[in-house]
Amino acid sequence: MIATIRTRLESLADEATAEILRGFFKTGPGEYGEGDRFRGVRVPVLRKLCREFRHTGIETISGLLDSPWHEDRMLALLLLIERYRASDEAGREVLYDFYCSRTNRINNWDLVDVTCPHIVGRHLHSRDRSLLYRFAESPNLWERRIAIVSTFHFIRSNDFADTIALAERLLGDPESLLHKATGWMLREVGKRDQPLLEAFLDRYATVMPRTMLRYAIERLPEEQRLAWLKRG
Repeated sequence: MIATIRTRLESLADEATAEILRGFFKTGPGEYGEGDRFRGVRVPVLRKLCREFRHTGIETISGLLDSPWHEDRMLALLLLIERYRASDEAGREVLYDFYCSRTNRINNWDLVDVTCPHIVGRHLHSRDRSLLYRFAESPNLWERRIAIVSTFHFIRSNDFADTIALAERLLGDPESLLHKATGWMLREVGKRDQPLLEAFLDRYATVMPRTMLRYAIERLPEEQRLAWLKRG
């Protein structure tokens, strides 16, 4: 099966698109995606392949996740989501553990954002969430991003406590990618509970990274945005 999938991915490759993606995902020396390889296959195409191969087994998914090609890893994670949705509770526990054990291969922001709310966030919805706090302290940038973006699943259920608590922990994070992700999650909280967002801003606007603040207030009325930016 893995050979068939790889052949399909190779047939869909487009070097012009790959060149654009290499720049967009910062694959140059010293950048966060340094050395990542792109075939040039867009996500909508990968989603179609996911539907076609939705019954793919975990061994094949694991093999795709080990690939040096970005699109192979994205397809692996999309397939993992499909398996998680179709599994019983015991199966979901296995797939969640698998996901969390392979974070070294979930190594760019799109791989994190497209998948972690649907596996980590969903799995922890009614379970102990201490893993998110361990991830928030990880030296691995992508585990820290998984920690905050996974809370998107909770936010959709109007459950904001962990987003706020993790955002507090990530205020001093040195990475712009974490500033963006944390500000994004705070913005999503604010869309549902603006007073809670404003309470957070009232406490932390003066110490928040500027990027985090801008993302957090993006959906507020212009007058309010300008007022918060002056305070920041």
